[in-house]
Amino acid sequence: MLTTVVGSYPSPPQEPSSFLSRISSLLGNYDSYQAAVEFAVREQIKAGVNIISTGQVRGDMVEIFARDITGMVWEDGTSKIKGKILPINYSIGAEDIKIALKTAKNISEDFKTGSTVLHDGEFKEDARGVKGIITGPTTLVLSSRMEGFYTLENRDKAIIDMAQALNREAKYLENAGAAMIQFDEPFLSTGMADIKTAYKAIKITQNGLKVPLAMHVCGDVRQVFGELLKFPVDIIDCEFAGIEKNLEILQNTDLGGKKIGFGCVDTKTERVESPEEIRTLIEKGVKIIGAENMIVDPDCGMRMLPVEAAYQKLKNMTEASGWLS
Repeated sequence: MLTTVVGSYPSPPQEPSSFLSRISSLLGNYDSYQAAVEFAVREQIKAGVNIISTGQVRGDMVEIFARDITGMVWEDGTSKIKGKILPINYSIGAEDIKIALKTAKNISEDFKTGSTVLHDGEFKEDARGVKGIITGPTTLVLSSRMEGFYTLENRDKAIIDMAQALNREAKYLENAGAAMIQFDEPFLSTGMADIKTAYKAIKITQNGLKVPLAMHVCGDVRQVFGELLKFPVDIIDCEFAGIEKNLEILQNTDLGGKKIGFGCVDTKTERVESPEEIRTLIEKGVKIIGAENMIVDPDCGMRMLPVEAAYQKLKNMTEASGWLS
């Protein structure tokens, strides 16, 4: 049974410590976040995770994109849309994918650029790779203040323009070697998003991509799950540990060929679940939809957890899934 992560990991930027890094800092070439990416990668691999992330160390899921996308700004801890949203001619996350892959390959030759995760609709149990993560167009727009170019009345236009911009970023991540790309759309479970517009936006965002695609939607998804299954992605990723009621939606449901990202570790609490506890929850999912339709991961990102708790949760998760493989 394959394991992955949703994205973020508690890995703060590192100040230069070696002689060469201090010289690099003086020359303005030192990247304080590179060591943070490397640390997140090492921790995830040490915990036994198959499809890892870069750790999303450069900011929260909205800030990372708001700082760079044309038409957006990040001011006083708030994302704002002040102009027309346009694609940019450089990547926001491709360099971190490359850092993560280089670090992973130095640890294990099993990690490969563009590793195959899905083949003929089935998970490859020996897959090892790095996941590219993009905050979805609907969530980015609904998380932002409209100041100028767009209004609340034409917010859907902003979402579609955002999708066009993110499609280019997704292609950058794929070209950098991402084995899978995940779109984070937590707003789809809140009732605030127009599902039809969100669908159109994801369809634009994923256009032309060849790697498997996942869409992460946290929260209580019972009211929207049927609609989520229609989205043009391979994997729908949801919370089942913190919101066990979500298991109800899997009962007697035709997944239509979709796979389920099965969140089995609660990332909103520092309490570390035992492998036995995690295994019990995973087994509930297996009984409903079958192990072949699941990829196991935490409920959400782990940024807010202490490093020790984040690592142990991942380690216990991989141990629990290993018992079921």
